[in-house]
Amino acid sequence: MLTPDQALSSLPEGLRKPLLQEFTNIINNYMETRWTPLELSGGRFCEIVYTIIHGYAAGSYPSAPSKPRNFVDACRGLEGHAGVPRSFQILIPRLLPALYEIRNNRGVGHVGGDVDSNFMDSTAVVSITSWIVAELVRVFHGVSTAEAQQLVNNLAERRIPLVWKSGEIRRVLNPKLSLKDQILLLIASCSNKVSADRLFNWTGHTKRAYFNRLLRQLHSKRLLEFDEESKEVEILPPGCDHVSKFLESKH
Repeated sequence: MLTPDQALSSLPEGLRKPLLQEFTNIINNYMETRWTPLELSGGRFCEIVYTIIHGYAAGSYPSAPSKPRNFVDACRGLEGHAGVPRSFQILIPRLLPALYEIRNNRGVGHVGGDVDSNFMDSTAVVSITSWIVAELVRVFHGVSTAEAQQLVNNLAERRIPLVWKSGEIRRVLNPKLSLKDQILLLIASCSNKVSADRLFNWTGHTKRAYFNRLLRQLHSKRLLEFDEESKEVEILPPGCDHVSKFLESKH
């Protein structure tokens, strides 16, 4: 299966690796409700993407990311480059300053204010960075938008400290947790749907009838989507919220 690292192989390693690492940091911190590190990673992500777009337009990439003296003006300068994909000329250069502003002048950089905006801002960071990485994959590897998004979804697979992964096997490292919490943690660690059979094996539970009954209960509570016909399970937003609060309580 093609990976984002392979899809972006035309970029020098000094830009490709930092880009994917910062994006991974953003996803991990979002799942663990670490707002400040997430938004700081968003700022670094901006600088890396700017360097990539500028290098693409110039026909030569630097070996490492660099920070322009005036980030907003530098991004405006990218709009003057002709002969590049429109997303490289208009969309991304206009998204990057907004993303950078979240790091510089929102909750992450200052105290005070009427309402804590960190959750809202962090959600925006995840959405914008996901779109940008998908667009980079689409342009550099020549795949469809849907294929690019799927690659990014795979990259954005949530890393959860309590879940160990090796190949196709996943395990919750604390077997004393309730089966409900183990199920939600395991599904939250996946970027796509997972078969109920595989999920059952991951839990190590021995009573399949009880396991299936619990899946139906979680489905009825809208914590997960359990398709009885395909026997596939997928986490829903309330389930993600449950996992985030659970992880936050453990920090």
